[in-house]
Amino acid sequence: MKKIFIISVFFISTLAIAQKNKDAAKFAQTITQKDLKDQLTIVASAEMEGRETATPGQKRAAAYIESQFKEFGLLPGNGSSYQQLYPVFQDELKSAMLDLYNLKFAYDKDFAINLSNAVNGTFNVNEVVFVGYGNTDKEKDDYKNVNVKGKWVMLLEANAADIDKDENSTMSNQRAVFAKINAATKNGAAGVIVVSKSFLKINRQPAQRKGNMYMKKQTTENAVPVISVSYQAAASILTRFLNNYSDLKNIAPGNYATNIKLTIDKTTNNLESSNVIGLLEGTDKKDEYIILTGHYDHLGKRDSVIYFGADDDGSGTVSVIEMAQAFAEAKKKGKGPRRSILFMTVSGEEKGLWGSEYYTTHPTVPLNKISVNLNTDMVGRIDPLYKGDSMNYVYAIGEDKLSTELMKITDSINKSANLEIDRRFNDPKDPNRFYYRSDHYNFAKNGVPIIFYFDGVHKDYHRPTDTVEKINFDLMEKRVHLIFNTAWVMANRNEMIKRDLPLNVGTR
Repeated sequence: MKKIFIISVFFISTLAIAQKNKDAAKFAQTITQKDLKDQLTIVASAEMEGRETATPGQKRAAAYIESQFKEFGLLPGNGSSYQQLYPVFQDELKSAMLDLYNLKFAYDKDFAINLSNAVNGTFNVNEVVFVGYGNTDKEKDDYKNVNVKGKWVMLLEANAADIDKDENSTMSNQRAVFAKINAATKNGAAGVIVVSKSFLKINRQPAQRKGNMYMKKQTTENAVPVISVSYQAAASILTRFLNNYSDLKNIAPGNYATNIKLTIDKTTNNLESSNVIGLLEGTDKKDEYIILTGHYDHLGKRDSVIYFGADDDGSGTVSVIEMAQAFAEAKKKGKGPRRSILFMTVSGEEKGLWGSEYYTTHPTVPLNKISVNLNTDMVGRIDPLYKGDSMNYVYAIGEDKLSTELMKITDSINKSANLEIDRRFNDPKDPNRFYYRSDHYNFAKNGVPIIFYFDGVHKDYHRPTDTVEKINFDLMEKRVHLIFNTAWVMANRNEMIKRDLPLNVGTR
């Protein structure tokens, strides 16, 4: 009798699992190529102006996504709100003036300000220390026999190997220039003047009066003013005749009397951005969660040129929207998930994973109650270097970092979809470092198991040409079905995903 009972229970459980699989396949089919295209045509439209974080275009995209979540019947995912606001700051230069011996020099023609370390005030400079290239490497330390403490330093943007190159060549490597500036400040400089080749470029674009955005308000408490000047302005500062930039290599290092009056007036604008979060409540396990993410921000506009971001990451954004609708329909038909599902589109990814960083430090649900994060970032195109069936693959990244279960579950779910699950970028030694470059990383470093779905890099990546008509909706539909089916299984299994591997996810 006991044996018959056990067999009966096993048979009923098998039937229940089979029915669940049929239900998943049925509702996955509601995610169609047409619907994905219709959604993406809106999200990646000119009206959204490239969706740059903390811009009107991003806010329009957020409002649209929120309207979709409301229409599907999702609950607000942040208390009573569908949006989780977070602060963004941006410096703006109100004015800058440079007088040399009472001769006024023009901003952006003869000098420019680096807003990230601009210091407000008026600076009167009677002496500069010219340190040539301003390098501190083993072969040549330009500060070795020079005392610059409390003094203004002038240095060359270009190194010796570049100084005689075509005047219209591109600007020196920014990191190298920043390293020179840091070397000057570490040696005690009161201010830094960088003599820049970029002022010699033909048709040079006007310098931006607004600086980069950042999440945390910057302090200039220990900062020193830094300006870039043309070689003509440098000639006036040093009171030396210079025919061109190359003549600077003939100027001897040392102290030079001068007469500079520099005035800088900048302000910091308080902006904000948001994550858009919709909640679908589960049944018997509603206090546990699955979170589906994709970033809806992109690069915005450069002058009048729009970076549409159809694949990056309009494709992930509309994947989350369509999966939200499919799960909501399932719930209306009495097939709702056991666990609650958070559908979250984040902003600030292109700035440095800001939105997901803010969420994981200000979570709306306990992070230890999130079973898994499935992150969709670029699933609409084909990697031109892909070797295999390019019409039937997706890259999966990060499955094996925190749990021994995820990879097995992916493979079992994929038996019906039969996509090629390519894990070549899962290796921590991958030079592309894709694992660290999307929003799943902020969940992983907080112990939440993740899977990152990705199509690879193509020629339109981060270019204005990443547009809707280049999306392969046939392949995109297959990928989204796989992600949906994976989420379905995660939301309905008996146990949360095991966190049975050490928290060793590396650093960005």
